[in-house]
Amino acid sequence: MTTLYDAEYARRYRSRDEELAGIDSYHALINWIGDVCDRFARPIDVLDLGCGTGRYFWGLRHVNTLTGLDASQPMLAEAASPTRAGDITAGSITLIHDDLATHEFGANSFDLVYSIGVLAEHVVLNRRLVERVARWLRPAGRFAFTTIDPASPDVPKTLQRRLATALLPITGPARAALHERLMVGGMYADEPWIRKVLNGLFEIESIDRFRSDVHLHGRCVARKNH
Repeated sequence: MTTLYDAEYARRYRSRDEELAGIDSYHALINWIGDVCDRFARPIDVLDLGCGTGRYFWGLRHVNTLTGLDASQPMLAEAASPTRAGDITAGSITLIHDDLATHEFGANSFDLVYSIGVLAEHVVLNRRLVERVARWLRPAGRFAFTTIDPASPDVPKTLQRRLATALLPITGPARAALHERLMVGGMYADEPWIRKVLNGLFEIESIDRFRSDVHLHGRCVARKNH
């Protein structure tokens, strides 16, 4: 990962942040995460899981503290001067270099944890990760995230995948195992997968499909049960 997300890559990624100003789907995501912030009736503490270059920081509203976690130090160096910096209203920003699959925060640290373009794309979305997010959130906190839907046109439609998809509705007791294989254990996530990994810990407030300029995504906002 450190080789892939090196300084050159981070610079290119940061340049892309500026290009996205003309992309409608990017602004739709900015509006989406801002609307999630508006669901709170008070200033909030926020965690961006896999923040990259801070591409979505300026879309957040009513934020007291913002923490950005990313595994790439060069990406975080770019996040120190994110796009639309003048429009960022967070009271303070802390950037942390670590692996989101292993990093731990204290219980009840945040009101909102969000992740855009990371889970079920670069990092597995599974029950273990959801349990950790639930622990970090305060009561009634929210988890907002996007995924790559397995129906996205860029997902390779191999013969095995086509056959497994065709068999999925009729496999009976073997369905769960087949579905997990189709999701590659959480590297993709359709609505049933999202509902399964959140079940019991979160109440889903909204879930839909969203098409960006690159992928077909799942998009979910869930509220912690307790």
